[in-house]
Amino acid sequence: MYEIEQTKHLRQQVDKWEQSTLKTSLERLPERQEHFLTTSSEPINRLYTPVDVTGLDYMDDLGLPGEFPYTRGIHPSLHRSRVWTMRMFAGFGTAEETNLRFKYLLEQGQTGLSIAFDLPTLMGYDTDAPEALGEFGKCGVAISSLRDMELLLEGIPLDKVSTSMTINSPAAIIWAMYIVAAEKQGVRPDQLRGTTQNDILKEYIAQKEFIFPPQPSMRLVVDTIEYGAHSVPQWNTISISGYHIREAGSTAAQELAFTLADGMEYVRWSLQRGLDIDAFAPRLSFFFNAHNDFFEEVAKYRAARRIWAREMKHTFGAKDPRAWMLRFHTQTAGASLTAQQPENNIVRVAIQALAAVLGGTQSLHTNSMDEALALPSEHAVTVALRTQQIIAEESGVINTVDPLGGSFFVEASTNRMEEQAYRLFRRIDDLGGVLPAIEKGFFQSEIAEAAYRYQMEIDLGRRKIIGVNAYQDQKPITIPILEMDPSGYQRQIERLDAVRRERDSGNVGQALDRLRLACQGSENTMPYILDAARAFATLGEMVGVMKEVFGVYHEPAWL
Repeated sequence: MYEIEQTKHLRQQVDKWEQSTLKTSLERLPERQEHFLTTSSEPINRLYTPVDVTGLDYMDDLGLPGEFPYTRGIHPSLHRSRVWTMRMFAGFGTAEETNLRFKYLLEQGQTGLSIAFDLPTLMGYDTDAPEALGEFGKCGVAISSLRDMELLLEGIPLDKVSTSMTINSPAAIIWAMYIVAAEKQGVRPDQLRGTTQNDILKEYIAQKEFIFPPQPSMRLVVDTIEYGAHSVPQWNTISISGYHIREAGSTAAQELAFTLADGMEYVRWSLQRGLDIDAFAPRLSFFFNAHNDFFEEVAKYRAARRIWAREMKHTFGAKDPRAWMLRFHTQTAGASLTAQQPENNIVRVAIQALAAVLGGTQSLHTNSMDEALALPSEHAVTVALRTQQIIAEESGVINTVDPLGGSFFVEASTNRMEEQAYRLFRRIDDLGGVLPAIEKGFFQSEIAEAAYRYQMEIDLGRRKIIGVNAYQDQKPITIPILEMDPSGYQRQIERLDAVRRERDSGNVGQALDRLRLACQGSENTMPYILDAARAFATLGEMVGVMKEVFGVYHEPAWL
């Protein structure tokens, strides 16, 4: 009898917590109107706790969704109130071609844009630069000037659509072009929503798309953080990316630790600038990989939230709860896709996407089945988007918040992931911090060793990859492959020539001179980059000015 009464008492405590803690957030973000039922029409609670199972109250240890340290999620109602943003990464060839793909995806139910740029753009070259020869549009869209950005976004309401841009070294320039393109649509900067990846540290660590040395590169990142906090308040000015660290071959724990270490380094640099942590930290976001080991990935996301919350509150002294909350986008693992039996990738992506959803992601990109062969075809990208929609609308996993919370396995895995991350933090600190650790090759060697070990397991047959070293067949690949417009390169070159002929060359020269002086001094460079973009200075011209002042980074040969 006592146990029954005690269980009732605990249930009342939970109900009281719901009424007090959820009232404000649920009024602001009401739950979806559908009844939350199983396919057998059984009702599903918003949240389950140990009280519902055993009558025992472990909530003090585990916590509740929407409560510090956010192990169970940053929102009390999570996807019951609002399904994650379905943000399919897209970009190829010309701005016109990519614009059509964006519009197609929005018509199919995508809820946010995600722009992929081609390699010359990522490295700060105009399409007609000698260094860019042969690389036009192959891994994303080419953006050489404001005119390209205008065409890319033509007919897309930027005050209503959230946009993510995967760009790093020239991120400030590309973001400025986006802001100016929005101005020309009549959309104010304070109306814009989206994210610029802008994570230069992981470039030195993993992806290697750096241009300038680390110190001036970090200055440019802080310039964008400062400018965004004052002028583009709804924009996430940096998305600290573990995705590329994992794609380079790291373990899940390394991805977690190195990403959060980078995030804390950006916080330190911003504080040194004199910025108020509660003014900029709520707009820091993260970008994680979703790999094949389902439960390991879920544990990684849970541990990430908990570590970030504690560090931001206790180490950095943030007072605003929004600064404690780790918000993240997820992309399924490109490195896990196989050219062999590409249809199998649909299954891989579905499993990875489900891990991201159950781990509490705020937005999600699902890779297409053909991405080990080419850029995604329209058919393949539609299947990838439908994968998210089926998870959201048919699987029932959004009906309750953090359904895996309290699992002995999941909680133990979360604790272990956190412990591994802190061990790596200590090793980074012992080397003097993130930048010295990069210079000494710590991150690079750790990732290389993990990648080698993983590949050896595959080569020796200890790790099975279906279609590669298990259940192989020799059937020809029959799925359609994307073909870009063969005349796109010539159109791009002609447009770039026209921009240079028609713009006011005097204005361009003056804007670039002012940008050069700002780079030489200590002013925030963003206003000068914006002026240069408005004058139709090209990406290559602005990067060229910065190279004159900052120099070009060459990784040490021994790394």
